Amino acid sequence: MSIAAGVLEGRAASDGRGADPGRMSTHELFEYEERDLPIADAQARDLAATRLVSVSPSQVPRCWNVRAGHRVGTLIVGDVRILVKPKIRLENLFLLLEAGLRPEDWRTEAFDYAGDPDLLPAVISFLARTAETTLARGVFRRYRERRERLTALRGRPDLAPMVARGGLAFPLDCRYDDFTADVRENRYLKAALRLALRVPMVPAEDRRRLLGLVADLEEVANARVEPGDLDRIDFNRLNEHYRPALHLARLVLENLTLVDRSGRWTTVSFMVDMNDLFERFVTERLRRALRGRLKVKDQYPTHLGRGDTVRMRPDLVFERRGETVYVGDVKYKLTESGEARNPDYYQMLAYTTALSLGEGVLIYCHAEDGSPGQPVTVRNSGQVLHCRPLDLTGPPDSVARQLDGLADWIAERAPASRHRAYRPEAGSPVLEGE
Repeated sequence: MSIAAGVLEGRAASDGRGADPGRMSTHELFEYEERDLPIADAQARDLAATRLVSVSPSQVPRCWNVRAGHRVGTLIVGDVRILVKPKIRLENLFLLLEAGLRPEDWRTEAFDYAGDPDLLPAVISFLARTAETTLARGVFRRYRERRERLTALRGRPDLAPMVARGGLAFPLDCRYDDFTADVRENRYLKAALRLALRVPMVPAEDRRRLLGLVADLEEVANARVEPGDLDRIDFNRLNEHYRPALHLARLVLENLTLVDRSGRWTTVSFMVDMNDLFERFVTERLRRALRGRLKVKDQYPTHLGRGDTVRMRPDLVFERRGETVYVGDVKYKLTESGEARNPDYYQMLAYTTALSLGEGVLIYCHAEDGSPGQPVTVRNSGQVLHCRPLDLTGPPDSVARQLDGLADWIAERAPASRHRAYRPEAGSPVLEGE
């Protein structure tokens, strides 16, 4: 849902309605798992309305069948709490959420989450700790031009509105630069902190920390904020230290939903889309590892047909000196073999053909043995489609090594892919110069 100041000004969700952990029934599922759960009909309807889990009638009396999908996290309806856990190593979920922090900064939350699979309080604590570290360096400020009608001159006269008023010299229309904390970075962070304060069952220590942080941002307006507003912030050496806190703020604003139903209960959900999270993580890590070698573009717009028809967006396109040299697609859905799925191969074939490339790679989450599958060479065209698994069942250091190795592999394969230009009319790849 949209995050607006009006929502944030609502009654605190910690009023106890449906939030008493002592009276709450908790049910744990892994992603893509389904179970028959003893929940009331009204709560089952509200669970289904969230569209975060699938709910259907069960053959077991007084139960409903609940099936988790690719979202993990916490879903609370009244006194029923559904905890959906990832199949990957729990510590690595926070690796995917780390938002540029050092491992020592997020491993405390990862350890707590391993003991209690309720993701919501763990992420709120993560945000509070990170924001506290950020604001400890001082609240970020910048100069903003203001225009006001004042009784005394401040800055310089604003002549245009004074002329429009018939030349009246009082009150004075002024233009001046104000060194203020009421800037986009702080508005975004404050919106997430205030939303987090409405979450039930936040530990008292974290709630006090959140209240203190909101007080530190007292002069910042409670403005309407959308998660995508983060894309409009340009980071530089002055505000770079805000980046981790703002990325976590986006995580909260995108995934945390609170709905109060008068006379019934509060619905609270914090569910993270693992498909999107895995794609963002792989993209950012490859971008870091290939800096200076290849430029990584995500969600690259292109088309399959002539005349800009059949539009496509590969997850990853790699460029060297402005020229596309490789293409990749990221798939989170777990695979237990080194082979990709047929539809994914078809999709990669379309990407390589449209971009005139001789190769492409499918990046999957987790294979049991962690080894790449056999490359597929396409009949009559010679294009080579690779499948590279990323094993998230090992420790974070192992994941980092795999990503560095994948980056080196792509950098090595890219020249060969580009030089094998594809000519659709001939139906076969032709080496440049032939």
